[in-house]
Amino acid sequence: MALPSVSFLTALLDASAPEPVPVEWDAVEAWLGVRLPADYKALAACGPLDIGEFVWLHVPCTEEGRFDYGSWLKSTHRHCRIDSRNAPPHEPPVFRPAPGGLLALGETRATSCLFWDTSASDDPDEWPVVIFHQDAVHQGVNPWLDYGMPLAETLVALLRTGLPLPGGGALGPLPATVRRTAYLTEASPWTPPGPGGSPEAEALRRAALTQGSGLEALRTLLPPPPEPYLGDADWEWVAEQLGTRLPAEYVELMEAYGGSTWLGWLNLPAPLNTGPGGLVAEQWYRDAYRELREQFPEYQPLQVWPEKGGFLPFASTIDGDQICWLTEGDDPDAWPLIVVPRHADQGDPLPQGLTDTLLEWLRGRFRAEGFPGLDVDDDPLEFIELVPWAPDATDAGSG
Repeated sequence: MALPSVSFLTALLDASAPEPVPVEWDAVEAWLGVRLPADYKALAACGPLDIGEFVWLHVPCTEEGRFDYGSWLKSTHRHCRIDSRNAPPHEPPVFRPAPGGLLALGETRATSCLFWDTSASDDPDEWPVVIFHQDAVHQGVNPWLDYGMPLAETLVALLRTGLPLPGGGALGPLPATVRRTAYLTEASPWTPPGPGGSPEAEALRRAALTQGSGLEALRTLLPPPPEPYLGDADWEWVAEQLGTRLPAEYVELMEAYGGSTWLGWLNLPAPLNTGPGGLVAEQWYRDAYRELREQFPEYQPLQVWPEKGGFLPFASTIDGDQICWLTEGDDPDAWPLIVVPRHADQGDPLPQGLTDTLLEWLRGRFRAEGFPGLDVDDDPLEFIELVPWAPDATDAGSG
């Protein structure tokens, strides 16, 4: 470790900075699967840092609604992996937790990201810093550049002389300032997430990514909540309010899962809730669609229930897409699904029923408007999660 570099940086720390955030390094390093550089841990003792008014050095901490170290690592690795395919050499590098993978440590206000190359040495104090420069992706050039220096030396160089950026230009020299990150003044210690379910349950979920069908496979892949919330009414009340019974497949699914949010994306309202967040109340969208259709029929080409063959919405996405049935024919169990997109032209009905559509979406094998697909290198089990709605949450229509 370059001790003079660490001393230089910590000497610049604003004396009015908040108390540092304690870090349980043994737990963090056990979760990461690697020992971290000593210069980083020395700097992290000062808390998350804003260096040169342009570089954020992130440390294991959390602040509700603003930052979570584990989530930031995962999303940063994923973002840079996906974007790397859009520029030469069109082959993303390896990221932790894969052995020798890059490990994110910070980012810039220009959305570039800083990493350690953990493959460079068995001694983490010798890991060089590598930058991923977002602008280089847009320029169509290799966005990665290895600075060949450990962290503290790299940061001092950024302050004193600046460093080159992939695709041209320079990062720095930056103002010689080091202070606490302004948006993390209330940060608290971060606790690594514990293990998931039992090894046996995780093995069954892993198998369900490729094996099984129907609701049984879906329940294995995404276990339902122990007490799903449906509401206080009954299905006869729903049928009376909507003017039709609903498909048996939907009833079975909702009795298993209740009102819930899937993958932080898809909202299934509590079907028997009589309040603002219930399925019946969410039918406001039908009136809104009719009004738009009167003004822009070329963009709203569908009929709306109870018009013959009209769509009947039962779920929505965080982008405002509506998941609906096309009420074609007298048998609700034969109704096809369709997505009424908010930001795209109207597409065709979906090729499968509700349960199979959800199952293939969770498996990463289905993509359509309203059902965004996973990246080819994503592990679906990292994204498959369900937030059940509670009675006091359905009024807001969220989990």
